[in-house]
Amino acid sequence: MGACKETPANGQTIVQRDTAISRSNAFSTLFFDSTALEQYLERKSMPDTARQLVRNFYNQRNYQFAWFDSSGVAEQSLHFWNLQAGYMELSRDSSIYNPYLQAWADSVQVNGMKAVPDSARLQVEWAMTLQFLRYAAQAYMGNHRLDARDLNWFIPRKRVDILSMLDTLVKEKGKDIDRYEPVNRQYGLLRDQLKRYYEIERLSSWTPLVIKEKKVQRGDTGNAIIQLKNKLALLGDLPVADSGNLFDESLELAVKRFQLRYGIKQDGVIGGATLRELSQPINRRIRQILVNMERIRWVPEEPSSDYLLVNIPEFKLHVYENGQYTHHMNVVVGSSTNSTVIFTGGLKYVVFSPYWNVPPGILKKEVLPGIARNPNYLAQHNMEWFGNRQVRQKPGPKNSLGLVKFLFPNNYNIYLHDTPSKSLFNEDKRAFSHGCIRVAEPEWLADWLLRADSNWNKESISKAMNAGKERFVTLKKEVPVFIGYFTAWVDREGRLNFRDDIYGHDEKMMKKLFQ
Repeated sequence: MGACKETPANGQTIVQRDTAISRSNAFSTLFFDSTALEQYLERKSMPDTARQLVRNFYNQRNYQFAWFDSSGVAEQSLHFWNLQAGYMELSRDSSIYNPYLQAWADSVQVNGMKAVPDSARLQVEWAMTLQFLRYAAQAYMGNHRLDARDLNWFIPRKRVDILSMLDTLVKEKGKDIDRYEPVNRQYGLLRDQLKRYYEIERLSSWTPLVIKEKKVQRGDTGNAIIQLKNKLALLGDLPVADSGNLFDESLELAVKRFQLRYGIKQDGVIGGATLRELSQPINRRIRQILVNMERIRWVPEEPSSDYLLVNIPEFKLHVYENGQYTHHMNVVVGSSTNSTVIFTGGLKYVVFSPYWNVPPGILKKEVLPGIARNPNYLAQHNMEWFGNRQVRQKPGPKNSLGLVKFLFPNNYNIYLHDTPSKSLFNEDKRAFSHGCIRVAEPEWLADWLLRADSNWNKESISKAMNAGKERFVTLKKEVPVFIGYFTAWVDREGRLNFRDDIYGHDEKMMKKLFQ
């Protein structure tokens, strides 16, 4: 292939033709006229970027056919069609269905490889290429009906070289196309779980668990216990479901396993929260898995360096060192009315004994009314006026940011910080903040971030946190921070986890994906 490229005035890249390709050494012995392709593309309604991709693809092939050869339909055509069919079946996404090409594919299956007459071959050839562009963009980069920003997702979406993918499929006859799948390991793990849930949906009659008592626990009996055992066995939390109606020790352990996977207090008791999760329809869980697989299509490759990941619905911060998981801690995130934004940034500063500059919204809604009611409000809250009618809280143990904060400059005024309200970390659901993220182990995090700086150790960090004087420390190397939103994932022990859709983002996606 020709490696040179030129960029015209409109910014679109044109891939140069490989003039070494001729009928004697071509991948296909079938060629067509470039003028006919241009006329076809001009008749079609499509984005300019897609039109240019088609031009580039055929230009670099010296206008050889990609989907046909001298014997009829080429092997890669059938491989692509099987790929697409598998995607549509697994994702339940028929938005890329093409009835014209499907009729052709059905004809090939019935009548063999020469099913396409010569008169229609060129139209099918070009239609197949356009169809591949639609499929690849949808399956590898995310559903075209979803604008991530409308769904409060501001992590830059992953980019895929669709032209290279198409070239690989045609040259290798589909053998190496799997390498373009979402590289995040969660995608494959969730896909396997999705297949299992499809099987549960197909084989079982999943009905809500009916329990009249406020709670059911070890030692209780009743018909609902039999239903509970069957459900937990299907979900994999109970190894074997017997026909007994006694809530025994093995069932209690199974309930605890279920509660762990759903972020519920592990008491082994069927109460309100556990009953609610057990009664969710299987189809709802399937859609929840699909929504999270869609999100994974959007995310960029995981860094091989150090990075931090906050999963908002999980209320956890995960620490990765050289791309490998090393630690996690509880966090408090924004409430449903003050939601934490989904975005990415670079952590640059650790600030010991910080001031808290009261945000305008909190100043207007809470502080100014407090001053109006009580002239001593500022003094009682260790606050002071500064600058142009701004209020800040002085450093100290009662400071709303605690004893240290971690800054990654962004447009949303969101950062990680300590807190004096430690008891909230013991709650199962921890959406209590005004949008920033409170961390349960701030001293550990400061030590980890500064571990490469010889000026800092545990003792000096503790001293700076309690100095009562603000001090900024610039990290030697910026650490990427990802604030994500995943309500279904597979943990390191292979367990499928679900969490509440605390901000309603799943619901918005489901309405667009499954309407």
